[in-house]
Amino acid sequence: MVVPRVTVLAGGVGGARLAHGVALAGVRPDVVVNVGDDTELHGLWISPDLDTVLYTLAGLNDEERGWGLRGETYATLTQMAALGEDTWFTLGDKDLATHVVRSARMRAGAPLSEVTAQLAASLGVAARLLPVTDDRVATLLDTPSGRLAFQEYFVRRHHADAVLGVVHEGVEAARPAPGVLEAVADADVLVIAPSNPFLSVFPVLSVPGVRDAVRTTAARRVAVSPIVGGQAIKGPAAQILETLGHEVSALGVARLYTGLVDVMVVDDADAALAPAVRDLGFDVVVTDTIMGGPDGRERLARELLAVAGHPLP
Repeated sequence: MVVPRVTVLAGGVGGARLAHGVALAGVRPDVVVNVGDDTELHGLWISPDLDTVLYTLAGLNDEERGWGLRGETYATLTQMAALGEDTWFTLGDKDLATHVVRSARMRAGAPLSEVTAQLAASLGVAARLLPVTDDRVATLLDTPSGRLAFQEYFVRRHHADAVLGVVHEGVEAARPAPGVLEAVADADVLVIAPSNPFLSVFPVLSVPGVRDAVRTTAARRVAVSPIVGGQAIKGPAAQILETLGHEVSALGVARLYTGLVDVMVVDDADAALAPAVRDLGFDVVVTDTIMGGPDGRERLARELLAVAGHPLP
């Protein structure tokens, strides 16, 4: 059996879980990860989406929360608060080690992609984790309260603000990190994970060269809707679709991916939308997209690979 080359475009919990499912199915994926959420706090460079994917693939993530490390403690954060630091962004003691190591290596001159590969190797992750760019790109949200940095909007303000616009600051000057374009071009199957289109997927596609690579790849391109039954499984995807004037449904997501994807995967709850999605030019698969634990992730990954023409035993 020839194992297919699979590339996953990912961000956040949904992207991490689907990438994990591909790995559990016996395929070593390339995972191109959003960096628009990255931020600098307390002198440390923090890459939340990369870390969520890293910890999930390493089997170290906190499954109950969906992010962070299992069995965390917060002694450092508590002491920082006692010293007068604003600690609205939760950093566990073990998680801090990742940020300290990353920041030190980047200050010494290593690009984010190189450091990410080192961290993955140290944690025994076989998948290739690729930040979409080594350059600084920041997702900013226009809201009635003004323009907010991503973590200010998402964590500090609990994504309660209506999003009126999304800006990817610095993206025009960014270049794809080493291996990104090749991972897209050389894939047999390209998967857009059930991640927030505006906050996770578009920051990846907006890096010059990436969208064109997705358009022209010979890979079978499959996207999983993050909207199920008119609601987001996790996070503010539904609210953002609504405030930006899009239909809050799997059909609304499909319209965003027209021209980029061959197959749209929608949940059983949205089976009635399948004909309308098909009318947009997609092949449509209706299945259970709620991944849950490892078994559900592997099941969905195997279904995606089968529909893309690469069934696994």
